[in-house]
Amino acid sequence: LQLTATKAGRHVVRDKGTYVVLRELHRWEQHQEVLVACEKVIQVLIGDEPGPGMENLLEVKIPEEVEQELQRLDREEEQ
Repeated sequence: LQLTATKAGRHVVRDKGTYVVLRELHRWEQHQEVLVACEKVIQVLIGDEPGPGMENLLEVKIPEEVEQELQRLDREEEQ
């Protein structure tokens, strides 16, 4: 997932056919944590490229209330 944080990294990961590998892994993987990680990377790979100023997703400022909601959703997903 860290490799997809930057625009250049997303292009490399897409160009190497990573989506196909992750799709196949997702079909047979049994560990929930691995499935969730695959889904997150797949969402980044198939989603639209973020707009200007969001080339590096690690540097994007997320409002506190949005971050808290995302953390709550992650906790629910883990349960």
